[in-house]
Amino acid sequence: MKISRIAAYRVDLPLHEGSYNWSGGKSVSVFDSTVVRVETDEGLVGHGEVCPLGPAYLPSYAAGVRTGIAELAPHLIGQDPTALGPLNRLMEARLKGHSYVKSGIDIACWDILGQAAGLPVCTLLGGPHGDSVDLYRAISQEAPDRMAAKVAGYRAEGYHRFQLKVGGDPDTDIARIHAVAAELKPGDVLIADANTGWLPHQAMRVVRAVRNLDVYIEQPCLSYEECLTIRRHTDHPFVLDESVDSIHTLLRAQADQAMDVVNIKISKLGGLTAARQVRDLCVAMGVAMTIEDSWGGDIATAAIAHLAHSTPAPFRFTATDFNSYVTVSIAEGAPRRENGRMAASTAPGLGVRPRFELLGEPVVEVP
Repeated sequence: MKISRIAAYRVDLPLHEGSYNWSGGKSVSVFDSTVVRVETDEGLVGHGEVCPLGPAYLPSYAAGVRTGIAELAPHLIGQDPTALGPLNRLMEARLKGHSYVKSGIDIACWDILGQAAGLPVCTLLGGPHGDSVDLYRAISQEAPDRMAAKVAGYRAEGYHRFQLKVGGDPDTDIARIHAVAAELKPGDVLIADANTGWLPHQAMRVVRAVRNLDVYIEQPCLSYEECLTIRRHTDHPFVLDESVDSIHTLLRAQADQAMDVVNIKISKLGGLTAARQVRDLCVAMGVAMTIEDSWGGDIATAAIAHLAHSTPAPFRFTATDFNSYVTVSIAEGAPRRENGRMAASTAPGLGVRPRFELLGEPVVEVP
């Protein structure tokens, strides 16, 4: 089997709640997502999706996905999409870095592999473990009382894990954490995610001010070293996200005992192939994980579901269902939230069928 054509489609994903706000005054109201289509000479077709959280979050941006695919795709024509190791080595040889560009192609090839094998991607990744996976709900940054007021509504949708967006003024963030913590019920979990937004002295103030609350502290500062300093000054359970972007940084963090939980974002690592490697290493080291991506719609959510559902339950801290945040459904067969949980499709591959009436014509097409 050989790759015969690669195409990319651009699609806007507006948010149900109007905007998504996080540290540093960053905000997005419409996400610019790229759907990748990989066709083969035997008729099998796979799909992936890459959706950066705007251009000011990670070293990635939406137009860069499509520009990178146009650069990379000609080198992949004629390659075997089911030989994922050689394919990923070729992508790295032809385009150094830019892991997020490669993610959609890698996911699409896993989709093809699953269809060729007659198995869901979840099974190929080592699962399923259990019937479904727990989801978290991100609470967009607002005034403390407004953020606290959203907890009851999200809990009614089945969520019991709440990721509170902080990383702003320390006094306001302390009020945010206290206000939301007051709304929690037994079984609820609270994560205060600063998204790199605090300077070390600010983070130190916050963790001291909430030391009596049951809350996880996530990525308080920009650099790994700054986060490690805060980790060593608090007994709160600690989550690393943005600063862990490779196996090398994960191993360093484990050696330093820098985290209790790590976030695995599929596109940040370069696709399901690399994400599976990091996931399996975390399991071997006893590190819990949040399985997610930067953002996305139905296809990205399907990839998350397959990776999360194939992760052993004790190491699966939580996962996310981005397609419930947006107003547009871009694929049939994608997982849907049920009482705060989701399950990977049991159909071969990812189990999704893109809605090309919404995607329109490709913006990149090779050949």
